[in-house]
Amino acid sequence: MRIGIADTMFARADMGGLAIKTMKKEIARKGYNVKIERYTVPGIKDLPVACLKLFREKKCDLVVALGFVGGAAIDETCAHEASLSLINVEILEGKHILKVFVHTSEAENDAQLAKILKDRVEKHAINALDLGFRPESLIKRAGTAQRQGSENESTLKI
Repeated sequence: MRIGIADTMFARADMGGLAIKTMKKEIARKGYNVKIERYTVPGIKDLPVACLKLFREKKCDLVVALGFVGGAAIDETCAHEASLSLINVEILEGKHILKVFVHTSEAENDAQLAKILKDRVEKHAINALDLGFRPESLIKRAGTAQRQGSENESTLKI
């Protein structure tokens, strides 16, 4: 299996490096056969082409797209446009892109933002491996209010 990591220079932390480190630890623990391909671009709006290149040129089976969203209104607009374009790439290729965006507006300070970023990236890195190797584990977690970047929420009784 090939997993792509698309990340940006705009991010305030090395999100791609953290995802790869997390995946490598899990790969070693589980004995998965995975080749990780990384493609770094300047900003969040460049992620769709990065993901397309990872699918087409590097033959990735799925991609994790890591984006950091600044605090200005234009940054939120750019993140929205990038997200829509990533969905288009998913549909075009018929393959998953796990969209891992961290928004400056989610936190009151840098320490809190770093904690959100670390949690979200690590959990999605493991989710990518589960999606590729153990999709049944996702079914077991369906409806359990799992969150990446924050505490899980309570589940509803139905």
